[in-house]
Amino acid sequence: MSFMKKAFYLGLGALCITREKAEKFISELEEKGEMSKEEGKEFLEEVMQKGEEQKKEIHSMIAQSINEFKGDLGAVSRAEFQALEDRIQKLEEKSESE
Repeated sequence: MSFMKKAFYLGLGALCITREKAEKFISELEEKGEMSKEEGKEFLEEVMQKGEEQKKEIHSMIAQSINEFKGDLGAVSRAEFQALEDRIQKLEEKSESE
């Protein structure tokens, strides 16, 4: 499976569960007596923490893919572009003064 597909599926899984949906699900389990209020609270925090970790991992994977893609295209970074722009301006100023 490609890197981009893995990132997509990981993101999709993270997006499928929101805090509101998790709270509703846990509330239903508590009402049925399958989970205590304390267990529900701990479970919710764990789910939200895992979701945040997945979000960070997805962001990192996407950023890495974008950087690799930019490298494959031969694109320059903003800093490299700014350095070239500054260099051109200095050369123009030098040629105008001559």
